Amino acid sequence: MKINIYVIDKKAKKEIYTPLIDHYLKSARQWAEVEVHTVYPKAVARAHEISPQAAQESYGHAYETYRRDGYAIALDPAAKEVDSHGFANLLKDRGKVNLFIGGAYGFERGFIAKCNTAISFGKITLSHKLITVVLAEQVFRGLSILHNHPYHK
Repeated sequence: MKINIYVIDKKAKKEIYTPLIDHYLKSARQWAEVEVHTVYPKAVARAHEISPQAAQESYGHAYETYRRDGYAIALDPAAKEVDSHGFANLLKDRGKVNLFIGGAYGFERGFIAKCNTAISFGKITLSHKLITVVLAEQVFRGLSILHNHPYHK
């Protein structure tokens, strides 16, 4: 199984969250290849200067190639909330899963409609750097659930 986490973000040299993300990716390695990819093309930077709507559209365009290759899940605060078991079921029996974290303005509805599904981890707003940590942990937790590993207990 291959799981990709895509995040709209500028690459940081020294990130306080990196050790946590690396910990969960390494822990999940026994069941799946999990990678985090930062995406921040110049078009996204330019769109941020134009308008929130332009920024939303630019995120979808930046992710379009990745969305078509595998089961696509967008994180969207307006989507249905999932618990850890529900999230695990989304991973079950998939060869490749691509998870998409939006930028500062979230996704336009058109991108979300093109994904296989959209999920929410709750009503609170987290920075895209912090939600990457949460998502990496939930990927490991979901894989633990699917493989009856005691981590979830």
